[in-house]
Amino acid sequence: MTARHVQVCPVMGTVASAHVIGGAAGGDVRAAIESCFDVLRRADRVFSMYDPASEVRRIARGELRIADADPWVAEVEAACDGAEFETRGLFSAHPGGVFDPTGYVKGWATERAAREHLLPLLNVPGVHAVGLDVGGDLQVFTAEESDWTWNIGIVDPSDRAQVIATVPVRNGAVATSGGAERGAHIIDPRTGAAATGIRSATVIAESLTRADVWATAIVAAGADLDWLPRATGTSGLLVDAAGRIRRWVEGVTVEVQPA
Repeated sequence: MTARHVQVCPVMGTVASAHVIGGAAGGDVRAAIESCFDVLRRADRVFSMYDPASEVRRIARGELRIADADPWVAEVEAACDGAEFETRGLFSAHPGGVFDPTGYVKGWATERAAREHLLPLLNVPGVHAVGLDVGGDLQVFTAEESDWTWNIGIVDPSDRAQVIATVPVRNGAVATSGGAERGAHIIDPRTGAAATGIRSATVIAESLTRADVWATAIVAAGADLDWLPRATGTSGLLVDAAGRIRRWVEGVTVEVQPA
């Protein structure tokens, strides 16, 4: 039986879990996992919208310029502007004119931590795969010579105890957005109103940053699928307000009939 090493950390208002499949739980594994969590803690200190002392809150109050802030702030702001352009305004880090990168940072920080600190563990003898899960959004990697596959469940937004699909992933990311846990908290930047047409959107992509942006954008879009040709390199599943399931693979909608 393949060993599985798991460590958890409360951070960013949720729980992060780092997973290493195979190998011994040596000092290199423990150090890599702790470095992962350090990345997430730093992102929380810099970008939290709930901590009055965070740098983005200080920027919003006019106490700190972006040029004088942690370098991650300018990096994220530029990336968010790119995401807004790509999604044609379905994603925005400036709702109401205030810089709020909440919809971007979790996926970006998770992917960054996983790539910088977990991915190198695939060079450790006996390690088959590594992954980082933060609040249900995952970035995973598998050694080329390994037969390991991550089987990632997609939860039914109307019944969190049920799984409506399972996605096999070797190298890639899965992100889900919607109101199943936190209510209608995603704002449609085009109207300023809460987005209510989609219960959940799950996006599968190579990059968790990209998957997370598009999951948020799809919820904001509602029943309109005009975004589909722009979401290149993604596949996924959405559940609308009526409970209907729509699936797409690399920009093409597909219908899956029950056996």
